[in-house]
Amino acid sequence: MSAENTTEAASGGSTEYINHHLHHLQWKVGDSTFLTLNIDTLFFTLLLSALFVFFFLRAARKATAGVPGRFQALVEIVVGFVDGLVRETFHGRSKLIAPLSITIFCLVFLMNFMDMVPVDFLPWLWASGHEAAGHDPAHAYLRVVPTADLNTTLGLALAVFLLIQVFGVSHKGVGGFTKEIFTAPFHAEGAAMKIVLAPANFLLRIIEEGVRPLSLSLRLFGNMYAGELIFILIALMTLGSSLASLGTWPMGIMQFVAGFGWTAFHILVITLQAFIFMMLTVVYLSMSAESH
Repeated sequence: MSAENTTEAASGGSTEYINHHLHHLQWKVGDSTFLTLNIDTLFFTLLLSALFVFFFLRAARKATAGVPGRFQALVEIVVGFVDGLVRETFHGRSKLIAPLSITIFCLVFLMNFMDMVPVDFLPWLWASGHEAAGHDPAHAYLRVVPTADLNTTLGLALAVFLLIQVFGVSHKGVGGFTKEIFTAPFHAEGAAMKIVLAPANFLLRIIEEGVRPLSLSLRLFGNMYAGELIFILIALMTLGSSLASLGTWPMGIMQFVAGFGWTAFHILVITLQAFIFMMLTVVYLSMSAESH
């Protein structure tokens, strides 16, 4: 094979590898793309949610007033930390905010943390099982990071958006909530000026409310998708390499150093993104409960 053909084959192999890793395990409910379900995203989201509920309930049931165990101590640290932030940030009164904040932080963190699993491990297990069942392993698609799927982050952001509206109505009443849409941020004294400024206030309110779910979802999705893609690119450094080749060994060392460095940095990213999503949720809910 010529050098040109070798290059083209390697390029094709790399492209196929990336496309395979970025393809979801899907189930088409109908002919429309909108009705296509990403089964892997749903599975890992439900699995991580179940694990979160199980371990926190277990910690609550086995909690002791004496010296806590390691897991109880960890849960108490997380709960105390989040509760302190909520008390400082949320100025209204609600028994829902602290549990909601803890749930958001832990779930988003767990979904983000799936990026720490070696990029080929779970897809390889899935492909092996697919092949053992007599199916083509080339079509055994699996993505394990739910927050690298825009459907997940947008769904979370829309849930927060609905909560913002519910909190606004519950704290201000239907009349006060509706009035604020047309009278803020540009306030006026006379009835005539209020009518004149109402369209501008309404337009700004629509923009403000629309930007919130978009910024929440795209920020989390963008960071996690980029992190997943970088792990894939690092894995490409020795794709198709043979141990008999001299070039494999230095590339393997570089791959290990790059993978270790990005993993250490990405741990900070996944924690920070979970924290930011939680804090923005609390801030938005606090703003919705306040009168403007």
